[in-house]
Amino acid sequence: MNLPTPTELIAQLADARLRTLALVDGLDAAQLLGPQLAIVNPLRWEIGHAAYFYEYWVLRRHLGEAPGRPDVDSLYDSISIAHDDRWDLPLPTLSDTLDYMRQVQERVAAHLAHDPPDAQRDYLAQYGVFHEDMHTEAFSYTRQTLSYPTPAIGSEPSPSWQAGGLPGDADIPGGEFRLGALQDADFCFDNEKWAHPVEVRPFRIARAAVSNAEYAAFVADNGYRRREVWDAAGWAWREERGLEHPVYWRRGADGWEWRRFDRWEPLPPHAAVIHVSWHEAQAWCRWAGRRLPSELEWEVAAAGEPTPDGVALAPRKRRYPWGEASPTPALANLDGGSLGTIDVGALPAGDSAFGCRQMIGNAWEWTDTLFGPYPGFTPDMYQDYSQPLFGSTRVLRGGCWATRGRLIRNTWRNYYGPDRNDVFAGFRTCALP
Repeated sequence: MNLPTPTELIAQLADARLRTLALVDGLDAAQLLGPQLAIVNPLRWEIGHAAYFYEYWVLRRHLGEAPGRPDVDSLYDSISIAHDDRWDLPLPTLSDTLDYMRQVQERVAAHLAHDPPDAQRDYLAQYGVFHEDMHTEAFSYTRQTLSYPTPAIGSEPSPSWQAGGLPGDADIPGGEFRLGALQDADFCFDNEKWAHPVEVRPFRIARAAVSNAEYAAFVADNGYRRREVWDAAGWAWREERGLEHPVYWRRGADGWEWRRFDRWEPLPPHAAVIHVSWHEAQAWCRWAGRRLPSELEWEVAAAGEPTPDGVALAPRKRRYPWGEASPTPALANLDGGSLGTIDVGALPAGDSAFGCRQMIGNAWEWTDTLFGPYPGFTPDMYQDYSQPLFGSTRVLRGGCWATRGRLIRNTWRNYYGPDRNDVFAGFRTCALP
């Protein structure tokens, strides 16, 4: 397994922590606790938990050190502390929490800088960075869910973000494809292991994700009232929520608006739609005469390459849709700078070999696949990362605008329950056979 150098890991750890601090900056004590909801954590608990993960795995389990606080297991162990109990814990003050986080960071960085080479330590440190990266994305959608002020992580808007739509489908040939992470790849999680041969039939997949304007046409056609385009579970979910449109939309004087954090803004028509559940994505597909891709089809379209004659799949697999180079702002909308999705026709340099755009970044994309293990699955050291969600969640692929670029790749498998419309998820579709 290829891992960053200790110096690179120290820089990643510092960068992840800066993002964490930026995402809680400016929030008062009440906001840092927030309401008790099933879809969020209290932020003051969650930032301490991010630091605890490094301490538990790197400093304590691997290096045998004592905890930095005697009460950390009773405060931050997400396995033993039930979600609803986290609001009632005797949490340290924000100042004490930040002090604990700083001490853990300094201790981990000191080992990375001064100890002899240690591959297991470096693996666990990388795991900790990625774990914190996943939480900073959660901090971002928590701020959206709770209508907190826009975080100070954005960059200046780029003209390249406004590129309109991208209609049409890409034709993907059939053949054998190795689904999952290759064994000579960089760090990957247990649910990606390992690449195994599967047969895929030829299919046609949209070159771009569904845009706000395309989704608004469904809403305008009474899509949320048309029982025939919803399955039983989806219809029950819609009725329970009382939804007539996506959760953060409203009618304004000049058309649709959407709430971005604490501000209502005109809905950008060509930006990728987000904050729609799997149920909503499925209903849109039935209305449009389309379907969601399987995760196999999604990965083929993102990572596969055609043979020179274009009639079959080549054996080579790409790490990213555009190739092997790490993500940049010209290739993918990642790392939070846009503070939302951009036009689905933007960033053509990031196209896959088949001409599919933004398969990495912008919006997580729902697939039709139930999350489950690949053949021969064995859990990694953090055994509750994947296994508890097998069979109850749906696979999403590709990352979103808030996902850190160092984290994402074509084989990454995300998973949420089909009812989740609070996360930064949208979808692209396939033509019916």
